[in-house]
Amino acid sequence: MIGLKQAKPFCITKRQVWEAYKRVKANKGSAGVDGQTIEAFEEDLKGNLYKLWNRMSSGSYFPPAVLRVEIPKVGGGMRPLGIPTVADRIAQTVVKQFIEPEMEKHFHPDSYGYRPGKSALDAVGMARKRCWKNDWVLDLDIKGFFDSIDHELMMRAVRVHVKDKWVLLYIERWLKAPIEMPDSTQILPQKGTPQGGVISPLLANLFLHYAFDKWMKRNYSNIQFERYADDAVCHCKSQSQAVKLRRDLELRMKAVGLELHSEKTKIVYCKDDDRREDYPLISFDFLGYTFQPRRSKNRWGKYFINFTPAISNKAAKAIRQTSRGWNWPLRSDKQLEDLARMFNSTIRGWINYYGRYYQSALYPTLKCLERRLIMWATRKYKRLRHHRRRAAQWLDRIARNQPNLFAHWGLLYASAGQ
Repeated sequence: MIGLKQAKPFCITKRQVWEAYKRVKANKGSAGVDGQTIEAFEEDLKGNLYKLWNRMSSGSYFPPAVLRVEIPKVGGGMRPLGIPTVADRIAQTVVKQFIEPEMEKHFHPDSYGYRPGKSALDAVGMARKRCWKNDWVLDLDIKGFFDSIDHELMMRAVRVHVKDKWVLLYIERWLKAPIEMPDSTQILPQKGTPQGGVISPLLANLFLHYAFDKWMKRNYSNIQFERYADDAVCHCKSQSQAVKLRRDLELRMKAVGLELHSEKTKIVYCKDDDRREDYPLISFDFLGYTFQPRRSKNRWGKYFINFTPAISNKAAKAIRQTSRGWNWPLRSDKQLEDLARMFNSTIRGWINYYGRYYQSALYPTLKCLERRLIMWATRKYKRLRHHRRRAAQWLDRIARNQPNLFAHWGLLYASAGQ
């Protein structure tokens, strides 16, 4: 693909770089500190890929600074992200694809985050089953995890699984790469790995594999857990067991340079019809779902109280904020079919994720989408102007005739007819 073979200190093939580029292109993403987009990178694709391969295989590749940006958190506040350049994302992907298969062999089966063949919904589903079998949960929150990872301990963990010098060299350089702040100043990190980097999730999983997963297996093998990156829940048989586990985990996290968030880490009672103790905390959030006692119906039609997950208030609020940003009432130049094409993939994603468990809790949020469509109709058509009820009836007729036009219509109108 690129030039003739040359003797290089490190055996990195051009095919590895090419495959990494294809993965980065598929994932899209923003420009880094150099302002170069994927499209701009592709203007001299052959030359840019050759340059990257040449530097990586010769050992002369030094990652540029990571661009620090802040994005809003669902629950308020800002989350810092580090955006590498396009070329650096390709370089990180080369390393990730090289070492991930080996590390996957060793990771714990209850580690779900950023792993092939595992998903957040898998973790939610497993937590649901285990909450039915165990009365108590220890809901863990590690304070500023990605910014707190100890570099020396991180490299020690990497060396257990990686012997290739070029991989060790570049991972260490990525850990030490400067961070360009929003005011254009640069800082040299003494710890942490940028949340947003391609290699960061794999490194984070490896760090917690030793800091948490293996420690749990050694010390609390009888306690099951689900971990998604730094978000984890542990299932305990008794309150006293949960209290002891929390105390021991606080010491364990301190030993590896981490800290449990004192307010967000909590012990929760999984209350239902058969669990009648009085305890102030009977709910917790995990991966966009709130676990709490809910009214459910069994196969014989009898109602009972079940401890189960449903879309969290934070997630529902984020959906409403996103849909508000679509400004449907101002899109009177569009047809109904245009709106469906523009937003169906996002709506379908919400339904597929948040509708997996206790689907009815999602209906109020979907009805919010309908209200925005009604507002659009009153702006679009003169005969419906100032007549929301008439607009709602008009949409209702279309939805019943074409239930697949919008991703949420089949679900929403089917529930309305029950």
